[in-house]
Amino acid sequence: MPVAAAARTQLARIARADEPETPGLSGFRLMAQGPTAFNARLALMRHAQNTIDAQYYVLNRDLTGLIFLRELRAAAARGVRVRLLVDGLYAPVSEDLYAALAVQPNFEVREFNPLPARAGPLPWRLMLSLHDLRHINRRMHNKLLVADNSLAITGGRNVADEYFMLSESSNFVDIDMLVSGQAVGELSATFDDYWNSAQVRPMAVLQPAPAPQDAARLLDAVFAPLPQSIAEPSVDVLGQPTVQAQLERGWLDQIWGDARVLADFPGKITLDDPEASFADSVTQRTVAQIQGARSEVFIVSPYFVPGPHGLALIQDAQRRGVQTVVMTNALNATDETLAYSGYSRYREPMLKSGVRLYELGANLITRDRRLGDFKMSSARLHAKVAVVDRRRMFIGSMNFDGRSAWLNTEVGLIVESTELAAQFRQLIDEFSPGTYELRLDPAKGVMSWVERDIDGAETVQYDEPGWSALHRFRDWLILQMVPEEML
Repeated sequence: MPVAAAARTQLARIARADEPETPGLSGFRLMAQGPTAFNARLALMRHAQNTIDAQYYVLNRDLTGLIFLRELRAAAARGVRVRLLVDGLYAPVSEDLYAALAVQPNFEVREFNPLPARAGPLPWRLMLSLHDLRHINRRMHNKLLVADNSLAITGGRNVADEYFMLSESSNFVDIDMLVSGQAVGELSATFDDYWNSAQVRPMAVLQPAPAPQDAARLLDAVFAPLPQSIAEPSVDVLGQPTVQAQLERGWLDQIWGDARVLADFPGKITLDDPEASFADSVTQRTVAQIQGARSEVFIVSPYFVPGPHGLALIQDAQRRGVQTVVMTNALNATDETLAYSGYSRYREPMLKSGVRLYELGANLITRDRRLGDFKMSSARLHAKVAVVDRRRMFIGSMNFDGRSAWLNTEVGLIVESTELAAQFRQLIDEFSPGTYELRLDPAKGVMSWVERDIDGAETVQYDEPGWSALHRFRDWLILQMVPEEML
């Protein structure tokens, strides 16, 4: 979309409404509650006038996924150019819908690194694709929505019920960022890089195009029963009104700061040399920021596997007086026990070097409803954030593990803002009652998990939450065959 056209849209005017005089800055709003983050996406799509670009690793065929697709269709129907880019691993379950959407005017759908096997249900396609592990194992992990090249949402959330507090079994604790200003143009450029890359295929190449009337009939039947939105509080945990309410009033509450957009290049998935994959990657550039810390590093990652090199960097930082704090999932909260087993190798040496470790418990955080109503479901951490010296913040799709470093593509932002970092620490205070603090007991010579109640009273346990001899043996066995960089 031409710059002049983008500048005339309603979203562009709102994004600039409180823009500071200092050139080159970007505006930010953290979104920690699932319903708020989902309805913010709907609000951007409903207000878009020219373009919507959406890029996701997972876009489920569930309530939130179908509402999301319905809003993209509605935008295209009113003349907005819509481009939807989905990773090819989970896309097959919705390819009939994607094919139907792709024949709508103004709507294009492409798939990144599609599976070689094109027929049958997903498990069958995966089995028939095992001869080409690159097509299974190397994924576009990016999460990005850009409206009118003026406002964007990026962070840890895919589009599926469990990211927006709607799953009956387990829901993710996650953080997204609403972005305006200069960074949006850079994020939009990363989308174009992927959209035009050799790693994508148009939906028309992957699925026969249905007749327009058949496509419309299918979409009408699927989308008709859906609600307009999902319930959300009028004010979020940070005291911010809903994004929809702010767009209606023509003014966004934003924190302004200097930002750098980080994005892996699409061809990363074709590289077999680990050094080449790591060079200038989102992981490499984020680690470089962490290495520059002078006093404190706070890392939040659902899958944290530092590896020997990462452990050495952490230990060196501790020796230099830099306090490292890590928050990840407890065993009873993780959805990837293999990655947890890889992380567990490094807990004791990290604790011995002075690192402070916290693990989110599956049922601890659900007792406090400030982050949302978990109902009967359990909690899982999914946020990917790092804060350096309480002034520099990374947020994006990257986990602190080998898979993000060497195999998957990622996207994220590094923002210079003490105010934004302080707001994040406020959110961490909301997380804290739902975590165990790990300690080494000098008297017993073993590790302990310490739970604190709202009054600060401590309960110490020496049995790992969620531990199972059968699962631990299974993971140990698999780890003998799976390289750590694949965790």
